[in-house]
Amino acid sequence: MDEQALIQQLKQGNEPAFRWLVDNYRNRVYHTALNIVQDIKEAEDTAQETFIQVFESVKGFKGESSLSTWIYRIAVRKALDKIRRRKTRQRLQSVIPWWMPAETKSGEALFLHPGIEAENKEKAAVLFRAIDRLPEKQRLAFTLIKVQGMNYEEACEVMQQNLKAVESLISRAKGNLQKELEEYYKTHQ
Repeated sequence: MDEQALIQQLKQGNEPAFRWLVDNYRNRVYHTALNIVQDIKEAEDTAQETFIQVFESVKGFKGESSLSTWIYRIAVRKALDKIRRRKTRQRLQSVIPWWMPAETKSGEALFLHPGIEAENKEKAAVLFRAIDRLPEKQRLAFTLIKVQGMNYEEACEVMQQNLKAVESLISRAKGNLQKELEEYYKTHQ
């Protein structure tokens, strides 16, 4: 379907057009969220919230970027919001544990992540834990480019950063991951 025609149909509230959009973007949005939040349930929630936001906001879509970039931007923002809320809840839980019950992240995301073969599950789990410890912007850039396979231009649009900034974030992320994973690979070779 032509993007401009799709946008017009979405703006008119055309249900089949929205269904087509969800069917065609669902997996990409879900995997983007999963790579960022690293939790299956939170990734599912994020994907659902993304499409709700798209449905509610499409009338205001100005076309300054492609529709897919706009959708990715919403998904990334929703995923980062989930991480921020999780960190806030963890801080509250450490300060007043009697008021805020402890929450645990589903480890399933690391082991059921698509595209990871069975014999690489342990290495993937170690890598995803290391990615999770990166600073937010580095984690996002690394996830979009190295895990999701976006090109630099797309990632720049989604992150609303220039090319040099994204290249710098990737370089720092690689260096931090190398330091983080060095000990693991010394003991597991």
